[in-house]
Parts: sequence; structure tokens; C-alpha cells
Amino acid sequence: MADGENVAEVPSVPEAQLPNTTAAGRNLRGWLQEQFGDRPLEQCEDMSLHNAAHVGDLDTLKNLLQEDDFKQRINEKLIWSCGLLPCTPLRIAAMMGHSECVDYLISQGAAVDLVDVKGQTALYMAVVNGHLDCVKILLKAGADPNGSFHHRSTPIYHAAQVGRVDIIQELIRFNADVDIDHRLDQRSMFGTRTLTTLAACPLFISAAYHHFPCFRMLLNAGANPNYNYSGPVNREVLLKGRASCMLDAILKLGCEPAFVSLLLDHGADPYLVPWDELDPDTMVRLKVNAEALLVYQKAKRNPRRLMNLCRITIRKIMGKKRLLCISSLPLPETVIKFMFHKD
Repeated sequence: MADGENVAEVPSVPEAQLPNTTAAGRNLRGWLQEQFGDRPLEQCEDMSLHNAAHVGDLDTLKNLLQEDDFKQRINEKLIWSCGLLPCTPLRIAAMMGHSECVDYLISQGAAVDLVDVKGQTALYMAVVNGHLDCVKILLKAGADPNGSFHHRSTPIYHAAQVGRVDIIQELIRFNADVDIDHRLDQRSMFGTRTLTTLAACPLFISAAYHHFPCFRMLLNAGANPNYNYSGPVNREVLLKGRASCMLDAILKLGCEPAFVSLLLDHGADPYLVPWDELDPDTMVRLKVNAEALLVYQKAKRNPRRLMNLCRITIRKIMGKKRLLCISSLPLPETVIKFMFHKD
């Protein structure tokens, strides 16, 4: 069962409002099905399809889907006997890591991007539970690599948080957005150029958990090294204690020098950080890495190398969606490695 799938997610209802049956457990299950299922419980008592997906019983799935009744219910969201959230069989199989079942359900018409009541897609649940094989199958079948806008997190954000480089690589290959965690209208929510939190950025969360390989992969895929919600920092709206940009954030997170160097190499502007030194007490409180601070201070004093500026400019012109094409260009291997910061 996925994290968070428990009774606490169900709205609390006085017992007097629950349907009258003899068993309390059945009472709750019946009420849940009537409230959140696609059809009332008495109309969908047979949950064989969903249960087979849960245990990974491929033979049973094949037998059931030979019947027209089950074939028509392949995208039905039910509270199957082993869980409390209304889900499709595909979402259940992906959550449990049954890749053969996932593949078969898709071949039989399962919709890959249907969400559960929490806005979670089958792909998101496969990522959350670390099932790389299911992730590959779902992406190949056309699943949205960014998940659903109904859910505030994305597959790549979660993979960056837990340090799954292999999953991030697959998501990037299918054009997942490497910058934002959820697709909200930032201008309408916060106003133009209003700085808010960086916590919704996959690059930030990979640094917060010190997952350097994920941090490097996101930057190589075109993640904005100067990320904040609305572009250039408006210093007038900076809130006390909040980081002004990604570089400011990783310094205050106590990240190692390698994080700072890599961010600067990818074009982070050291002048966006609204301070040059911190007093000793603040350094200790924020756990700022002294060596990382020196790297930042040196970058602020010295101009960038021309070759580095050329690389940053070319990568910007290419854009995030075309960066992967660099490897296929008729260029010397040394140039390709240089463009991906492997020099």
C-alpha cells in the first residue's frame, strides 16, 4: 500500500451518518464505496479485476478480460478489497510493481493517465514505489512524464527527493519538466516577479537531500541554475530567511563545494545572492560549508572564462527540449563532453 493510503485520508463522518449494516468494518467500506466509487457498492461487488492487479495474478487478469463485462470496467475506479482509495487496476498494478500486469492492462485498453482521488497517476505511483520497469512501460505507452496537474507533486520531484537517478534519466528521456514541481499559474497566484519558496523545484530538493548525481543530471538536462518562481529576483519582495535564488539556497543548506561549482559552471549568477559573507553565528546556525562559501566568493570576484560563457550561451540557445540532441550531432566527442560538463 502506498504511503498516505490510510483511513486518515477519508473525511470523518459521524457514525449516525454511516449506512446501517451489522459489521462496523463493512459499514465504513460500504460508505467509502458509495461516496468515492464510480458506482454504488451493490452494483460493483465483484472486484476480481482490481484484486488480481494487486497480487500480480496475470493469468487471472487475462481470463477476466476475455469477458465483455470486465473489459468494459478496465478503467473503473473501485475501492478494492486490499485498499481504501478508489483506483483503477492499472494504478494498483503500477503501485505494486507488477510490470507484466501493467503491460497487459495497457494492451487491453487501460488509460495510462487516469488519476485516483488524490490526483495520482499510475506513473506517479510507480515512481513513488521505485518500480523502474513499470515507469519505462508507462512512459513508452504515452503516460504524461509530469503526472497530473491535479496533484501538487510530480514524478521527477519525488525521484529527485529520494535520489533515484535511474528514474530521473527515464523521465528526462520522455521530456519531463526539470524545473517546476507543479504547474500552477504563478503570475495569478503570486504576482509578477514575486519571489516565493524554492521548495517546489526538483533541483532544490535534490540539493536539500544532498543527492549530487540527481543534481548534476537535472542541470545537464537544462534545469534553470538561477531558478525561482518568476525569474529575476525582485529584492523588494524578499521575505526574511528565504533564499533569493538556487545558489543562495544551496549555500544555506550546507551543500558541499561540488554543488556550488557545478551550479556556477551551468550559469548561476553569484550576484543574485544578497550577501557576500555571513557572521560566524549564522554560519553555524545555517551549517554553511566553509569551502563552498569560498568557491562562491571566488566566483563573485573573478570574471567567468570565455569558454564557459560560450557553453552556457549555446545550451540556452538549444533549450531544454533539444539538449539531448547534442549527443547525436556530428561533433567531436570532446566537444559533446564539454557541452554536458563532462570535461
